[in-house]
Amino acid sequence: MATKSKSTAKNPVIAENKKAGFNYFFEERFEAGMVLEGWEVKALRAGKAQLTDGYVVIRNGELFVIGCQINPLGTASTHVRPDAVRTKKLLMHSGEIRRLIGKVEQKGYTLVPLNLHWKSGRVKCEIALAKGKATYDKRATIKEREGKREVERAMKTATH
Repeated sequence: MATKSKSTAKNPVIAENKKAGFNYFFEERFEAGMVLEGWEVKALRAGKAQLTDGYVVIRNGELFVIGCQINPLGTASTHVRPDAVRTKKLLMHSGEIRRLIGKVEQKGYTLVPLNLHWKSGRVKCEIALAKGKATYDKRATIKEREGKREVERAMKTATH
């Protein structure tokens, strides 16, 4: 039986922010559209995106993702000046944005981009309302991950 390839998945992921799960606790997740230029969409189809240093800010009642890097292809047009770290606008309903503004103003909450994915031929950004982890929380996460790894190793050697 053939396995499902990345392109035939329901919502294929373009880029993922794996560091976010280590640095934050996620309270709620939201999906937002993105305003992109043509060269950015072509670069995303080639998988040239990075979200690791990205974060979401609210300005004048609108959401913007900053630090999301989309590297231009070498075949980008000569009359276009690609900016890899351009601030990109996120599209959400105004009621959702107002609700997010209220929550972000609370102490300790921030908005973090989790991934970029395709949905019906459009690029969507999954963002999360998150609270920062303290150092001891991060250590607990590492300890838990190491424990799971040891159990997996023990199970593997026990079966062989």
